[in-house]
Amino acid sequence: MGSIESLLSFTSVMKSLGGVLLAVVILLVMVTVHEFGHYVAGKILGFKINEFSVGFGPAIFKKRSKKSGELFALRVIPLGGYCAFDGEDEGDDPKAKAEEPFPEQALEKSEDQAKEKVETKYPEPKGERFNDQPPWKRIIVLLAGATMNYILAVFFIIGMFAGVGRPLYTVVKEYPEETTVETTATESQTAPDPYGLQTGDIILKVNGKNVYMITDYIDALDGKKAGDVVTFTVIRNGEKTRIETPLAVDTNFKNMSDTTKLLNAMDVYGLYTVTETEGFWDTIGHSFAYSVKIGGTVLRSLGELLTGKMGLDAMGGPVTTIKITSEAASNSMLSFLNIAAFIGVNLAVFNLLPIPALDGCKVIFCLIEWIRKKPVNRKVETMIHFIGILFLFGFAILVDLLQLF
Repeated sequence: MGSIESLLSFTSVMKSLGGVLLAVVILLVMVTVHEFGHYVAGKILGFKINEFSVGFGPAIFKKRSKKSGELFALRVIPLGGYCAFDGEDEGDDPKAKAEEPFPEQALEKSEDQAKEKVETKYPEPKGERFNDQPPWKRIIVLLAGATMNYILAVFFIIGMFAGVGRPLYTVVKEYPEETTVETTATESQTAPDPYGLQTGDIILKVNGKNVYMITDYIDALDGKKAGDVVTFTVIRNGEKTRIETPLAVDTNFKNMSDTTKLLNAMDVYGLYTVTETEGFWDTIGHSFAYSVKIGGTVLRSLGELLTGKMGLDAMGGPVTTIKITSEAASNSMLSFLNIAAFIGVNLAVFNLLPIPALDGCKVIFCLIEWIRKKPVNRKVETMIHFIGILFLFGFAILVDLLQLF
């Protein structure tokens, strides 16, 4: 018995470790794709790029291109990355770093003089410094990262919808101990209500609107009263059917996660995920619609956080994200693709928010420069972004601590 328990325990640990590694890989892929978007746009538009790095901290692997002179690095902390445009975070003086175009190279020289002759053979990266480029070019480069995240997320969703099926919710009408028991192939102990929702109904629409996630149900029913009739379009016994049923209670939802009141209003025990495969064009259309719904959920959660409808304990930082992602990724292919899509859209939307240090705020500074015909003081802008980084790191640590306690 002891050996069996040890084997099961070992299997459980390995599954957990595998899930964590898979979660880190998902995050790393999303960050790399984001920075790659910046990189590709920068190369096309003639920006000078010194380094493309995956991860932060000391380098595990690094190699400088003999053709372009750009440094490519893989670093030890796999929770970020960067595309280092020349002069992006410097002051107004375009010659501020003319004497040393490669600060990383200078460090290498001081550590190992034997590498100096080799390093000096590499060409200096071509292109113009970041802040010397016109605002419209900088805006394109800044938006490219989020765009790449969104495109990858849509591909994940299309793969999920086409390969596994579109996630929908099926109804469980009663508590498990009260569910009907089949006595023959055609009859059961308790006859279902032919006019209301039944166990096994797969919900497609609520009041004529497609539903993709729980927030869609809450939006469709919010503000209604007990007794108000709601139309559900469902798949029942393989056929599409319209069901009209009154709500059991008022639906003054507290926030987007008030699922208890939702279930009470629908007079059901639970809603569980199932999948339905669709035709090619329906798959493409619903995939884009689903991605938009995810983005709306991200913005809505931030809005409810700011207005106090949702507490900080409902949010999560990097540690919480890895934990949730590892659990979902090791559960099933559906969960893996779904969480990958959520992370992709989340990164895209979050990076475009007008918060200092994020791409959205940098775009605003570019727009201000474009309108004023001159930039905001570069040192002031750099300081604002530095404070933003401190705020973001502090916020991420805080929400992770709240999840622990």
